[in-house]
Amino acid sequence: MSATPENNLVILDDVLDDVTPLAKRSLIGMSRPQLGEELISIGVAEKQARMRAAQIWHWVYIRGASDFDQMLNLGKDLRATLNERFTIALPEVVTEQVSNDGTRKWLLRFPADGKVGAVEVETVYIPETERGTLCVSSQVGCSLTCTFCHTGTQKMVRNLTASEVLAQVLLARHRLKDFVGMEDDFDIVAPREGRKVSNIVMMGMGEPLFNYENVKQALLIALDEDGLNFSRRRVTVSTSGVVPAIYKLGEETRTMLAISLHATNDTLRDELVPINRKYPLDQLLDACRAYPGLSSARRITFEYVMLAGVNDSIADAHKMVELLSDIPAKINLIPFNPWPGSSYECSEWKQIEKFAAYLASKGLTAPIRTPRGRDILAACGQLKSESKKPSK
Repeated sequence: MSATPENNLVILDDVLDDVTPLAKRSLIGMSRPQLGEELISIGVAEKQARMRAAQIWHWVYIRGASDFDQMLNLGKDLRATLNERFTIALPEVVTEQVSNDGTRKWLLRFPADGKVGAVEVETVYIPETERGTLCVSSQVGCSLTCTFCHTGTQKMVRNLTASEVLAQVLLARHRLKDFVGMEDDFDIVAPREGRKVSNIVMMGMGEPLFNYENVKQALLIALDEDGLNFSRRRVTVSTSGVVPAIYKLGEETRTMLAISLHATNDTLRDELVPINRKYPLDQLLDACRAYPGLSSARRITFEYVMLAGVNDSIADAHKMVELLSDIPAKINLIPFNPWPGSSYECSEWKQIEKFAAYLASKGLTAPIRTPRGRDILAACGQLKSESKKPSK
C-alpha cells in the first residue's frame, strides 16, 4: 500500500482477495425468497431452503460475513457448494481518500457483467457529531447532464444492480468496522444506535429513480428489521425530478425524499436541470405534495446549489417561498463546489447568508450546508469515475 500525502490518496496495490469473479452470482441484494430459490437450484431441500436463506441473510447483513466459510452453522458440504456457485464478496477498493475534515471517498470497482467491462463508482462517508452519512451511487455515470454537476460530465455507462448498490453500504461498514462481528449469539439483531454508518443518502453518481427497481430492492433490504435495520427516517432518496417514480417511491418504500431543485422557474431549471423539460416544476411539486406521511417532523428536503449571479437573488428566495408554501419542506443551501472546467462560481458567503435569512424570516428552515471533502473532490456534485461507455 502506498500513500500520497498531498491529497491523502491511498492506493491499494494488491487486488483484494474478495473481488467477485464474473462466473459467480452475488447473493448480496437478493430478497429472502430469491435466496431460497437459489438454494433449491443447487439441491437444498425445499423445506430447508427458507431456514438456510435466513441463516445466510443473518450472516451477511448482521454479522458482515463476506465469505461462506464464516457461516459455521451451515454444513461444510453446503458451504463448499455455495463457494462454487455464488459469492458474497465485496467490490475492489481501487483508491481510498481521506479528507482533512474526516470525509472518506472510495473508488470501487465492480466486475464485468457480460455486457460491459469492469466499472467504477465513487462512494462517500461523511462523519458528523451525531451521525455518519453514507452517500451511495446508483449508476455508473449519469444521463442527466445537469450543468453545475461534475458527475453529469461523465457519460452514462450502466445501472448498478441491487447487489452493487447494497455492496457499497456493506463495504463502508466493513472498512469502518461497523458490524457486530462473528460471535456465536445467533439471536442478535443489528443495532440502530451507536453505528458509524447511521444514515444512507442516495445522492452519489447517477439518478436513483432512473434505476428504480434495483434501488428499491437494495433499500428494502437496508430497511429490513432482520437485515441492516436502518430507520426510514435515516434513508433518503434524492432525485432531480423523475415524477412518475416519486409516486412509486412513496408507496413502496416510504423513505425520506430529497429534490434537486436549484431553480425557482422553469426557464432557468430547464438549463440547470434538463429533466425539467420533461417534468416541469408544477408536475414535480404536485408529486411532492402527494408524497405519503409528510408532516412538520417528516419534511421533503429541497437541495439548492448557490450559483453566483444565477439563482441567488432575493427575488429567487421570494419565489421559493411561494413555490413551497404548502409543502412541509426543508431547504439545504449548498455553496457551489468548484470542479475543473466548470463555468459557474459560488455565491458570495454574504449573499448566501442573506438568502438563508430571507427564507427563515418567512418560516422556512434553510440551513447552509457545510462543504465537506472538497480537498478530495468528495463534495456535492463532484463525484466522477473513469468508467467509459463502450463504443458500438
